[in-house]
Amino acid sequence: MQKNEELCESEMIHEKIVQQVRATFPKDEIIFDLADFYKIFGDTTRVKILYALDKSELCVCDISALLGMSVSAVSHQLRSLRESDLVRTKRQGKIIYYSLADDHVKSILECGIEHIKEKE
Repeated sequence: MQKNEELCESEMIHEKIVQQVRATFPKDEIIFDLADFYKIFGDTTRVKILYALDKSELCVCDISALLGMSVSAVSHQLRSLRESDLVRTKRQGKIIYYSLADDHVKSILECGIEHIKEKE
């Protein structure tokens, strides 16, 4: 492909469509928050933790054993997931159990996995 083929000869071809799409755009702060939200999924350890919590409620020690990581490293990732409202906690005595915050997180994981498996 030649370099010139990528350029438009006009600034806007379909003005009405551009205006319609622009009218549907969320506010910039929502777009920024959405981008930050998806950054959380950019770390394989966090995705593994979310996947595990999709299957069962777990404490930090169980997640640590499952992933073969230190409790400290897992705790650090869980803190990021809590701050992003992706996981919630429940205390039973001295043990804190982690689970997915809601069904939206489960849906995001499942849709992502489904999308990846389509390529196989």
